[in-house]
Amino acid sequence: MSEPHSHSHAPESQPHPHHHTPEHHDHHHDDSAGNEFRGADGKVYHSHDGLAPHTHEPLESPGFFSRRARPLTTRDFKERAFTVGIGGPVGTGKTALMLALCRALRDKYSIAAVTNDIFTKEDGEFLVKNNALAPERIRAVETGGCPHAAIREDISINLGPLEELSHLFAAEILLCESGGDNLAANFSRELADYIIYIIDVSGGDKIPRKGGPGITQADLLVINKTDLAEAIGANLKVMEQDSLRMRDGGPFVFAQVKHGIGVSEIVDHVLSAWEEVTHQQRR
Repeated sequence: MSEPHSHSHAPESQPHPHHHTPEHHDHHHDDSAGNEFRGADGKVYHSHDGLAPHTHEPLESPGFFSRRARPLTTRDFKERAFTVGIGGPVGTGKTALMLALCRALRDKYSIAAVTNDIFTKEDGEFLVKNNALAPERIRAVETGGCPHAAIREDISINLGPLEELSHLFAAEILLCESGGDNLAANFSRELADYIIYIIDVSGGDKIPRKGGPGITQADLLVINKTDLAEAIGANLKVMEQDSLRMRDGGPFVFAQVKHGIGVSEIVDHVLSAWEEVTHQQRR
């Protein structure tokens, strides 16, 4: 199994508005056009539920790790604790990673978690059933429509419970799991201070080189379920080479989260980012 690769970059200062006011909230459009409208950025937005407008316009490129948006340096962590966003396609192990991180961090840090599903609360219920945290520290959000809208275009559906949990439990680290989505889905920096994107080998060794902002721009890429590689016919060496190339040498970890393999490396990455952004020392 290949060792995790890491690449460190100092965070860049970015302006941070006090309130989340994405451009599409400041539009005026003719209701006769249905649920589609053109935002101030010139892109066409639409909504499946009337609450979370988003766009499906093609991206020019998957982007680059070295040019990714950096954590917001002016954010008030008393308003909302350091937030880890966990995204990835359906079935790759996002909820298993949430469980593993809760178990690894809960004894030394005040932790709370928010899960996203489209029409159910199953992932939140899974965490409660497996005693990840006290039930009152876990919130399950039903996003409706496209999962990526709730982590990028209209994050208010997640900001509410995250801020409430942060205040109720004096949280130090918050975990936010996206609903399963495609390789283009990635968290807004207004929501996630640290972004983990998790894929697994069952889709074949081609997945890293397919790119997408999730793979190229997440702070950490996790390649899960490596124990299935032989059965699937996936070449881990190919996945390693492609991940290095697609992520400009950015960090990734081979893991078997369900069996605890690679979890300590993931925790180390999370705590290193927490230390850097919050200026606190790990315990």
